[in-house]
Amino acid sequence: MQQEEKAFVVEKLQAYIDLHIDRPITLKQLADVAGYSPGYVTQMFRETVGRSPYDYIRACRLTAAALALRDGDQRVLDIALDFLFDSHEGFTRAFSKEFGIRPGEYKRVTPAIPWFLPEGALKSYRAMHPNTDERKDIMAKTIFVQVIERPARKCLLKRAKTAPEYFKYCEEAGCDVWGVLCSVKEALYEPIGMWLPEHMIPAGTSKYVQGVELPLNYDKPVPEGYELITLPPCTMMVFQGEPYGDDEKFREAIGEVWKHLETFNPELYGYKWAPEVAPRFQLAPIGSRGYIEARPVERV
Repeated sequence: MQQEEKAFVVEKLQAYIDLHIDRPITLKQLADVAGYSPGYVTQMFRETVGRSPYDYIRACRLTAAALALRDGDQRVLDIALDFLFDSHEGFTRAFSKEFGIRPGEYKRVTPAIPWFLPEGALKSYRAMHPNTDERKDIMAKTIFVQVIERPARKCLLKRAKTAPEYFKYCEEAGCDVWGVLCSVKEALYEPIGMWLPEHMIPAGTSKYVQGVELPLNYDKPVPEGYELITLPPCTMMVFQGEPYGDDEKFREAIGEVWKHLETFNPELYGYKWAPEVAPRFQLAPIGSRGYIEARPVERV
């Protein structure tokens, strides 16, 4: 089986698991959904996701439980039972092994922890950087542009070594960073991929990073390998492409915005590019809203 076909089958199984995450799921059920033997399904999962189906399902349930602990008011035992753990003790052992913190302590402190977000990782790994060939001859579409003011804020981020873009970043920093960033309760909005200005790049670190913006008073522990920096106030020009419905069309959607930016002149609107003032950033492409990217500007 070709790698593309394996990825398609695994994504189909991921969707099934996501839909039934609060119900019992057997390997036979997954095999029936995939149309392959249980052994081959296990092999495809290990090759594509890096975990067996059992470990994958447990990690997904633990992440869903972590979200419930962070944002809800249920007891730990109730959440354990909701996600099919037989006892408080079993849930505590599994949660502590997965995230390095007991569920009761997590509910009380809610530090950043490495949520398991496999579906997002699979899609975003292919989504953040379409190759040059796929950007050629793109039909012009409407790009919505707005200017926003960003106040001073903190940013929890993880640097790589040399990465100038998303693919290289994943190779150097791994694809699990998004899970940690999504777990931060105090986030001002969703995690972003950022291209840092030169003065924000310490020697031996990358231009491209991933991070999440936080209030200035954020003072929780910083996970190992991460860094908390302060970003100054800035003006950002935000570019949003048209919704594209089918998430498989993310490459075209990113390409449309990038092609528009190649010739866009902000001075027509009283601004100029200001790449050294603040990081340029991108949000994860989502079909229902289109691809969004923002670049720093200053008034002319």
